[in-house]
Order: sequence, then structure tokens, then C-alpha cells
Amino acid sequence: MTSKAQSVLVVDDEPGMRAALVANFQRDGWQVESAAGAVEAVQKFARCRYPLVVTDVRMPDGDGLHVMRSIRQAAPATAVILLTAFGSVPEAVLAVQGGASDYLVKPFSFEQLKSVIVRVLAGRSPSRPAAGEHRTQLVGKSPALMHALERAGAAARTNADVLIQAESGTGKELLARFIHENSQRRTRPFVAVNCSAVPEQLLESELFGHARGAFTGAVAARPGKFEQAAGGTLLLDEVGEMPLTLQPKLLRVLQEREFERVGECRTVSLQARIIATTNASLRAMVESGKFRADLYFRLNVIPLTLPPLRERREDIPLLVEHFTRQIAATSGRTVPRLSTALLTRLQEHAWPGNVRELLNLMRRVLALHPVGELDAACLDEECFLPGPVFACHSEATDMRRLVVPGTPIRGLERQLLEKTLLETGGNRTHAAEMLGISVRTIRNKIREYGLPPRRYA
Repeated sequence: MTSKAQSVLVVDDEPGMRAALVANFQRDGWQVESAAGAVEAVQKFARCRYPLVVTDVRMPDGDGLHVMRSIRQAAPATAVILLTAFGSVPEAVLAVQGGASDYLVKPFSFEQLKSVIVRVLAGRSPSRPAAGEHRTQLVGKSPALMHALERAGAAARTNADVLIQAESGTGKELLARFIHENSQRRTRPFVAVNCSAVPEQLLESELFGHARGAFTGAVAARPGKFEQAAGGTLLLDEVGEMPLTLQPKLLRVLQEREFERVGECRTVSLQARIIATTNASLRAMVESGKFRADLYFRLNVIPLTLPPLRERREDIPLLVEHFTRQIAATSGRTVPRLSTALLTRLQEHAWPGNVRELLNLMRRVLALHPVGELDAACLDEECFLPGPVFACHSEATDMRRLVVPGTPIRGLERQLLEKTLLETGGNRTHAAEMLGISVRTIRNKIREYGLPPRRYA
């Protein structure tokens, strides 16, 4: 068996793609060997160990995942880069989680491939990105998640606007980033704006930008998010919370692909793809008059969703292991063992807060149990109860005391809001997530019930 230091094995069943890769590698001084399929690739690697293998994912006699597994088993140090079409992006993501060095989505330039090779050979994997780099991971292998990633991969191939409707905590922004990173816009900015977190009177300026002197305090011209995302992707998070007064302006931007800064007549061309997310049913909001029907249909070009965690319970062990490694690495501690009993208990829970709730629980468990194996007893100590909610006994007792027959609904709402804000230390964003409402609603309720606004910042 021989070995070549600066050599690469190229695997692709398409003669044109294979020849182009070979020619580009040779032009850069590489020693190149090629294979027309999975079987030939495994045979050639058995005779000669290459430090780098670049392989297509889907081939008639097998696939790149089989090639990757065979090579990693024989030579764990070999770097394997997968080349995938949009339809097999979910497989590639799983492969990276399972040991592949990285992947590229076709079509790509050889410059992009070289950039990936430099990072991979320098020992920087997608799970350990270099400073400034980012690779979104949606962890899991359930059919429900794979179907969502399949549709997202198809959406990434286009420039069409996307609407993601899913429950809070499922990872809507991660899915939006996944689309961006697997699109032709991946090298351009990904800009996000939370429509519920920006005060209504400032949201227009935040999106469109403003000219100098457009309003009191506008001491200089400022570009908005539409301009900042030029060539890339603009995420309108919680678009259902956008004020009705601003919705016609957004509709015009989407239809005409142009806009003007506040206080300016100059037209600016929209060069970003729009991805909108919401945890509410926009169709129901249209029916109740809280959202414009024409804007809903304009946003809903490619509708996507993410399954709640209760519908992908087989992914819970993978998520727990992923979060445990992630948290341990951040805190500088050894990755603890996870007992089977703990994983079983976690799979039995309803997870109303979805993946975010699971992540927060694992943060708490690892913080309070810094040594030893994590078992089901850790969950009992952290007031983990099977069913739809987490609640300590004292909290449950407080809630029973709170709900007294005949108590006005308004009074219950105020008490629940105040208790939740106290629980989160006055953090409106966290309180909104716990209650399943928007930050704007929290702000309005604080004003409505006369709660001290400075206390709940």
C-alpha cells in the first residue's frame, strides 16, 4: 500500500464534472486520481491512501456516504468532502454530523472548493469553524426533519421568497440560515430583524433606512436592513407582528422590488431574498383582520415548516448529545456520560418549548451537576415532570392559589404576566418566549396594567 502527500482522489459518475475537477486540481499542482463510481473509489483507496477525497453523493453503483464511511474506517485522518445536489442536502448534513469533513452544493466554483479544502486540511471542521465562519446545524435524522430539510434545499436553489411557519423554539431562524448557506447567496450578508422587538414607530426606519433630518434625531443618513442585506438574505422574524400600517409598504417592496428611504425620494433596488418567519397562523390572522391577505399570499411563495419536537422524538438523544458536547466545550469541562434512563425520560416529555426548552434544560442540568454521569435523578432534582410543563412543587402550588373561581380574567392575566417577568428577571424577550406571545404584546400589556416599565426592561 502506498501514500501520496499532495494528492487527491476525485469521485464522480459524470464524466464532464470529473474531468473539470481533475483539470483544476492538476492546474494547482495536485497529483490527481479519479474514479467513476463508489466501487472503483473504494478499490483505489485500498491500494493507495490519499489525504483528500472529493466525492459526489449520489452515483449509480452506490453513494458518497458509503465511500466516506469506508474511507474514514480505513483512514480516519483522511479528509472527505462531499459534492451534493440540492435534493440530497439533508444527506450531506447528516454525513458531516457523522464524520465527513465538509460538503459543497452544486453548482459551485473551484475557488469555493479550494476555500473549503484549505479550511479542512488546516483542521477546521464545520463543528469547529474558524473565526468569522458559520455553518448552521439542524441536528436530527427523523423523517419529519429530513422532509423539512429536503424542501428547504429545494427552496435554496431558487431566489423565491420563503415563508416559514412553525412553533416557537423549533429553529425557524436556523432553517432560514440553512437556506441562505446552501444558496448562491451564501457569500453575501444574512441580515435578521425581529419585527416584534422593534418599536412600531422605529420599524419603518429599521427596514427602509432614513435620510438625514427625516425625523427628530435623524442626524445622519442611515441604510436600512433591505440595503444591508444586498445580494444576500433578509430574515423578517415574527412577520405577523408587523403593524398593519406598515404592511402595505412591505407589500409594495415585494411586488416592485424597490423602495425609498424614509424622508427620501430616491428609489433603491431590492437585491435581497426575503425569508419571513412566524409562530402564528397568518391565514388565521388574515381571517381575523390582523394581517393583510395580499401580503400573506405574496410572502407565501414557498411555504415551509419545521416539526415540533414532540413529532420527532427520535431526534431527542441526538440533540441531547449535541447540546452536551457543545455546553461542555464552552464551559471547559469533560463531556459527561448520559444514561439510558435519562434519554428515555427526555423522550417521554411533551416539550411545549421545543428544542429551545431542551437546550435550556441541558444548560441547567450541566451547570448544577458538574461531575459524574447524568442520569434520570438529575431531572428529578431539577423539577422535571413528564407531561406538558416543567414546574417545581412550590410553583404549582402558587398557580393553584392563583386560579380561584370567580377571579376576573384580567386579574389572572396581570398576575401571570408579572410573575413571569419576575421569573425572568424582567427580561421581556424571555418572558415572551415562555408565554408564547410577542415582545410587543408584553410591552403593551405592561403599559395596559400600569406595571413599572423601567423594572421590566
